[in-house]
Amino acid sequence: MIKAAGVTPDVAALDALLPQTQCGQCGYQGCLPYAEAMAAGAAAINRCPPGGDEVIADLAHLLDCAPKPLDTSCGVAQPPAVAVIDEAWCIGCTLCLQVCPVDAIAGALKAMHTVIAGECTGCALCLPPCPVDCIRMVAVEPAGTREARASRKARAAQYRSRHLARESRLDNENKGKIAKKLTAEAEALAVAPLTAQNNQKQSAVARALERAQARIINNKKSL
Repeated sequence: MIKAAGVTPDVAALDALLPQTQCGQCGYQGCLPYAEAMAAGAAAINRCPPGGDEVIADLAHLLDCAPKPLDTSCGVAQPPAVAVIDEAWCIGCTLCLQVCPVDAIAGALKAMHTVIAGECTGCALCLPPCPVDCIRMVAVEPAGTREARASRKARAAQYRSRHLARESRLDNENKGKIAKKLTAEAEALAVAPLTAQNNQKQSAVARALERAQARIINNKKSL
């Protein structure tokens, strides 16, 4: 299982049971933060609508506690779904790209976007920011019970891998921005003494001109 660096075995085991939709319905910013909260005893096991009763049962077994009904304040269990963009209405604003937790949307600014269905977690996070409401969720055909369980685990591993890849990409981009900013600041500091020196020279020249003009004026007055 691919996991984030620094994750403890207990947290990793809990995270492995979650569907990795990264939807945030549990009240945490993704499945791993929810797993960390459960491991710390700060979150109940029944806050994952995408996982439903099956995930609750798995979490209860791992933590050796009694299962609980799904906390409907977090949402209700829904059939698996993927996002679909009505490309005729897409304006290429990129807002959906910015919130997709697994980079499952392809597109560019002012260009048509499309969802890579095989990578979409069904989190629906792309719906609220769309200014033209051109995205909808489409239910995925359910599989048999045994097949569905194996498929769920495979999809979770896939989603986790893509989410970690996205987090790494964003981290690298942020480091790049910080490095660029520091470089610009260093260059500005290097130029600052030269600028200050030039300003001093200009001030000295201005004062000299003022003195010369004053002498000329005084000479004219004495004539």
